Amino acid sequence: MIELFYWPTPNGHKITLFLEEAAIPYRITRVDIGAGAQFAPEFLAISPNNRMPAIVDHAPADGGAPISVFESGAILLYLAEKTRKFLPQDIRGRVACTEWLFWQMAGQGPMTGQYGHFIAYAPEKIPYAIDRYTREVSRLLGVLDKRLEHRDYLCGSDYTIADMACYPWIDPYRKAPIDLSPYAHVQRWRAAIAARPATARAYAHGDFNRSTELSAEARKILFGQGKP
Repeated sequence: MIELFYWPTPNGHKITLFLEEAAIPYRITRVDIGAGAQFAPEFLAISPNNRMPAIVDHAPADGGAPISVFESGAILLYLAEKTRKFLPQDIRGRVACTEWLFWQMAGQGPMTGQYGHFIAYAPEKIPYAIDRYTREVSRLLGVLDKRLEHRDYLCGSDYTIADMACYPWIDPYRKAPIDLSPYAHVQRWRAAIAARPATARAYAHGDFNRSTELSAEARKILFGQGKP
């Protein structure tokens, strides 16, 4: 049994995408990041950077004590290695998959997050920041589009953890929509993933958090200005 510490954010969706695709038994423990649940001592014990998602594997492959894993990319790798699913087993395929996984973790996620913050959530509009992150998101989408030009998925014909990592970060902000019209291959790839039954099941866990409005207290907590 996998215990998933989760809130419906792009990084949270990465893990439900995998778990639903792999049909692994799991249960969700909700971590309400707007209320500061990520600072609870019991959560910090498994995720010291006070970020979700995190998991606890109560049945690790070595048969020993439960294993906790934090950071979404590390969780995807751990689960892929545990199940031998959605991670190429040949050396060249594995290299490509981990390259694009790390590309997402180091570039696409952080840059898209900053884009969303400065357009949708920052208390003041800073033109330099908006321009910088808009341009960087556009550049990264161009890189992704080029990669997908002659491939069904990032690593070829097979769906992998690299796709699961990138997919939730494509146009994730309702208040800061991204123009995807220049990226035909990204649009085709995104539609293919959205059509997978496991994707619908993975995103259904977000139904309990439909509101996009943040209270003043939630803003302080989420953007590093304070905690409960």
